[in-house]
Amino acid sequence: MQAYGSGDTLSGGFTNPPIDAAYAFRSIMQAMAQPGSIHILFGATPPAPLSVAAGTAILTMCDTDTPIYLAGKFDCLDVRNWITFHTGAPITHAANCTFAIGCWAELLPVTAYPIGTSEYPDRSATLIVETDNLCQSGFTLKGPGIRETAMLSLPNIEIIKANHALFPLGLDFLFTCQVNVAALPRSIEVSLSANAEIH
Repeated sequence: MQAYGSGDTLSGGFTNPPIDAAYAFRSIMQAMAQPGSIHILFGATPPAPLSVAAGTAILTMCDTDTPIYLAGKFDCLDVRNWITFHTGAPITHAANCTFAIGCWAELLPVTAYPIGTSEYPDRSATLIVETDNLCQSGFTLKGPGIRETAMLSLPNIEIIKANHALFPLGLDFLFTCQVNVAALPRSIEVSLSANAEIH
């Protein structure tokens, strides 16, 4: 665990928790229902290196029953304390987590996370992937919630295609950048586009 100093653990939560959480939950559900679409997600002011969108997602979805894995630079004292204080979620290892947060390279290998079982496919992890760029270009998405096709900038198509092949098992992804969020459920098929860019 890296020690990034000690921020104010008590600050940065929702100003009006019931209302803020409801708005945030709606944004996340819209992103999941419409893969490839980008939505605004705000309400929290988390410590660095968490983005506003990632911190808001954590406050909205995590509680004492959802263990979190912090990858790389995100496993620092300020982030640990902030998550523990505001959600009560336990910090754990990749193999035991319900949610994981980090940059793509720090979250690898994705085979380290729970993908569910045939009896309980929902017992899988959701990876919150922090990115420097999130836009509706690059890779083509097809599947539930998409009328024909959608496009989204993604980090590694081969890993994502391998995850989709596990469906109904597999991981779900939330990509966050500043106050933006986009979702990629395991049910979505991804292919290379002519203008694909790897971020």
